[in-house]
Amino acid sequence: MADPGRTPEPPGGPPRHRRPAALFFEPPAGEREEEHFFALESLTDPRELLDRATELAVAFQAAADRAVEFQALAAAQLADPSRFDALPAAAVAERAGWTEDYAVKMIDYGRELLRGPS
Repeated sequence: MADPGRTPEPPGGPPRHRRPAALFFEPPAGEREEEHFFALESLTDPRELLDRATELAVAFQAAADRAVEFQALAAAQLADPSRFDALPAAAVAERAGWTEDYAVKMIDYGRELLRGPS
């Protein structure tokens, strides 16, 4: 099936792309859409608001914890001495924006995660 954003390619030639559609109006400069955060601003019942906000906070915390585990796994892999391109803890720290001490802890934690349950 042909890609609707492209015209058919001539044999032996470079691909040709369609031009973007022209704008016939400027978006209003002064108007800004109201910010929405998971529709919490529309909840009027404080009990419902607390319940929904708590659900979101727990979900975000779980996601943050999982992301930290992936950071640790990546740090351990980058610092793996069996790799020919292994990075020292200082380089891992610089790359992640951590202190070197924290990078060492994350590398150790990642190695522990890589070993799996004892």
